[in-house]
Amino acid sequence: MRYLKRIKCAILAELVLFAAAGILWGIQIVNGGVAVRRDQAVEVGVFEEKTYIKWVDFNVSYEALCEAYKWDTESWKEAAENKDAVHVDWIELLAYAGARYGGEFPSKAVSEITKTAKKLTEKETTMEELTKGMEYYAYYLEAYQAVLSGYVGEYEIQKADGDGKVKWQKCYGLKAFSPVAKGFEYTDYDDFGASRSYGYARPHLGHDMMGQTGTPIIAIESGYVEAIGWNQYGGWRLGIRSFDGKRYYYYAHLRQNFPYFKELEEGSVVTAGQVIGYMGHTGYSKKENVNNIDVTHLHWGLQLIFDESQKEGNNEIWVDCYSLTRFLNKNRSETVKDEETKEWHRVYEMKDPAVEAYGKKMPHIKPEDAGT
Repeated sequence: MRYLKRIKCAILAELVLFAAAGILWGIQIVNGGVAVRRDQAVEVGVFEEKTYIKWVDFNVSYEALCEAYKWDTESWKEAAENKDAVHVDWIELLAYAGARYGGEFPSKAVSEITKTAKKLTEKETTMEELTKGMEYYAYYLEAYQAVLSGYVGEYEIQKADGDGKVKWQKCYGLKAFSPVAKGFEYTDYDDFGASRSYGYARPHLGHDMMGQTGTPIIAIESGYVEAIGWNQYGGWRLGIRSFDGKRYYYYAHLRQNFPYFKELEEGSVVTAGQVIGYMGHTGYSKKENVNNIDVTHLHWGLQLIFDESQKEGNNEIWVDCYSLTRFLNKNRSETVKDEETKEWHRVYEMKDPAVEAYGKKMPHIKPEDAGT
């Protein structure tokens, strides 16, 4: 009997420990004594009297991105033709589904996006009514806007007509591009978080796209070059910041000897869809211009920045780009090679209002600095 009592006591003690561990996992204490729940994909903290998002798990599925995008673009077209029609915002749809399902996107979350969009376009409700009292909707909206706000909107792009003439056309839709040029094959898989050992043990905070050396690498979104040059981990790499400052795109392992589009330098403005560099396998060396990566590939990463203190150090937020890469494959930039300079250029130019707006804020930036 004493032996059985000891076993019962031991089991009870373990249950208490598990319960305590669960409470500690569910709540994190941050500076200022503010408790923040950890059972959501968005975590908010208070630092030096400033409240901002501390962490984001971007788990939005490819299917959810496509469904929300479809409703956004189709309803925009309806609203352009009929002033009484309702245009639904794809990021709001995703944030609503994210808040309802704790940041996860099972098939029922995609169905939720469809049902919600129908209710909104048929004027059965509004997003304000739907989200009233939703504790985490505002956080998901801010987080998903930080990831996606530069991807969809109005723009102008050159297109060839039936006679082979190139004309400018005003469009609304996906104005962000795949980081690999059209016509160039690549392979990939969801490798976010996989272990890395060079230098020190660390997770893989980006997405690898394996292809051929020299493949043109494309600017996913318009922005400006914040970093260019050698990094012992990323080799020849580029860092491009979105104009709103929320997104930092990291393109790494670029080609030996000829890594970048030659006109690029720190501060250069780039337009989504333009060639910015070439795929290679440089890196894993303190010495510059060394091919120490076994497989030719592009590593691209997306860092979110809600406060500049998060740019470098222990507070960095990098998101899983696998679903985004699949989604961006819908829009690939067609390129052509200049045999004299050996540079690749986009075939169809694009005018992004974000570039024009940035130019007005930064008058020293010339239009031609946007590149080709």
